[in-house]
Amino acid sequence: MTFLLRALIKLGILKNDLDYHLLRASMVIIFLFFGYQKWFNYEAQALLPYIGHGPLISWMYPVFGIRGATYFLGVAEWLFGALLFAGYWNRRLGILGALGSCFAFIATTTIIPFMPDGWAASAGGFPAMTEKVAFLMKDLVLFAVSVYLLRQDVIRTSLFKTAASDSSATVRQDASPTGAVAGC
Repeated sequence: MTFLLRALIKLGILKNDLDYHLLRASMVIIFLFFGYQKWFNYEAQALLPYIGHGPLISWMYPVFGIRGATYFLGVAEWLFGALLFAGYWNRRLGILGALGSCFAFIATTTIIPFMPDGWAASAGGFPAMTEKVAFLMKDLVLFAVSVYLLRQDVIRTSLFKTAASDSSATVRQDASPTGAVAGC
């Protein structure tokens, strides 16, 4: 085990901000690819049961139509991805991207209880998922990643403002259970 730990440390697993940068890059890639899919009819058809039964997004079909709704989602996903990408250099834009990302994944996870045929009747129903619900379950993790990025950007923005104003009170990230500690 010691050998494994040393190898991981040598490879940079403890490098400052590695998790933050990997998660941000992953979210940018996810939004890029998922946004790209929205421009094609196959995706518009595949999303019919999802959008149609989403309590926070079902309004899109009457407003935009089937293709317009998927175009809207594609633009939103590319916008959130671009804002998250810009967050590497501008934390405020990163905050906007993370907020949009949080909303997107809240909207998709609220579909889960309303998904027709989402629970396998042959296995007794809930909690036995069908592929439709299983596809949406990934959004719980993506929501958690979005909250993490939002939190990190808010912390980093508040640290920058505090350092710039030479205030004696700072907010710093800490290993404590609360994560942020006010202090000198």
